[in-house]
Amino acid sequence: MTAPARTLADARAWARTGTELMLDAVAGLGEDAFSAPSVLPGWTRKHLAAHVAANADALGNLVRWAATGEETPMYASAEERAAGIAKGPALTADELRSWLADSARKLAVGLDGLTDEQWRHQVVTAQGRTVPATELPWMRAREVCVHAVDLGTGVVTFADLPKGFLTALVAEIRGRRGLDKLPEGPLPEVAAWLAGRPHTLADAPQLGPWL
Repeated sequence: MTAPARTLADARAWARTGTELMLDAVAGLGEDAFSAPSVLPGWTRKHLAAHVAANADALGNLVRWAATGEETPMYASAEERAAGIAKGPALTADELRSWLADSARKLAVGLDGLTDEQWRHQVVTAQGRTVPATELPWMRAREVCVHAVDLGTGVVTFADLPKGFLTALVAEIRGRRGLDKLPEGPLPEVAAWLAGRPHTLADAPQLGPWL
């Protein structure tokens, strides 16, 4: 199964929306609230915010790869990726908010600078997939949209995510999981179930976390 056609403009718009939702979700968090558990087991909201910020920096490496042709991996190693996440609890709430905003802005500027030819250049993801640079905004959209919900602040739910994004997300995860049938229910709840997040669907089998 393959995901439905989604344009580069769609993915970039969803990435911008997800970034705004993420920043809104953390805007009013004090130190205690930021240090509270997220929806993801074993991760506080600070861990999650650091992961999203570090993801923007890492995708920026792939933007440079596409722009210059110089091989620049997302992360130098698995240890570097883990260190970025672990850095979160050591930062203050204001430092994390600044990192989230600054890294997102730098990534957006880098993407804005790609030419039509550079968008077609091939890069390699942290999972070892070779993809054109046009895939990068979709990768970012997934991170910011889903993890904005994972903060668990109640400010953002799957129902707040763009319908087009949810449709593309459902198609992608369904294909990755090899599912022929989906449970009946509202699109946001089906997306949450497929992603292994809390949902309200009745009699749906439990799925492990995705992303």
